[in-house]
Amino acid sequence: MNRIDESLLVGLPPFRRLERKQIREILDLAVSKRFDEGVAVFSEGMPAERFYLLLDGYIRAVKTTPGGEHIIAMHIAPGQLFGIAAALGRDTYPATAITAAETLALSWPMRLWDEFTAKYDGFASETYKVVGDRMQDIQSQLTELATQAVEQRLASALLRMVNQSGRKVDNGIEIAFPVTRQNISEMTGTTLHTVSRVLSAWQKQGIVESTRRHIVVTEPHQLVLLSGVAG
Repeated sequence: MNRIDESLLVGLPPFRRLERKQIREILDLAVSKRFDEGVAVFSEGMPAERFYLLLDGYIRAVKTTPGGEHIIAMHIAPGQLFGIAAALGRDTYPATAITAAETLALSWPMRLWDEFTAKYDGFASETYKVVGDRMQDIQSQLTELATQAVEQRLASALLRMVNQSGRKVDNGIEIAFPVTRQNISEMTGTTLHTVSRVLSAWQKQGIVESTRRHIVVTEPHQLVLLSGVAG
């Protein structure tokens, strides 16, 4: 693990209160692995044998309903832990982690979780803050599914991805990872046909530019208005 410099982890939530030598200790116990896009790092219900830190790329956390439908619960950005079943008091993974782009991750055996949280100041508390934020995001999505019209849900989903990964480009704000209309359908609990219809209408109105796997929000303010956040 000498190729991974501890400076890469300074400032990230689990490590921001640690000294560099402590980060080095943690890194020396890690395994680094690169994953292609569209690969399942682990699957929902599998025994939680390892936990992960995303260094590069994006992860989709996908839940399966009792009826067999797939729902994208969240996207995880670089610099975040994932697969942290032990922090939720679980011994199995609560969702499937699928790479949304080519991904580089570190991982540790789950048996080290208790050791890390006991030994390293802030490792647990900083992690639980992240868990709390994620639970709040999921609760917001559930509220949207229950209360919002389709266009509001789609606008909220695009804004969430922009906030998580958006990068400024000449014509607006680009979602940094590949995203398909099927992905958006799975995020918003609506049909692929409806997603295609709404995105096509928004493209004609100049709100977004959408291709098969690529979305740029050209009028973010209009999307905020459509989501209902502004009023």
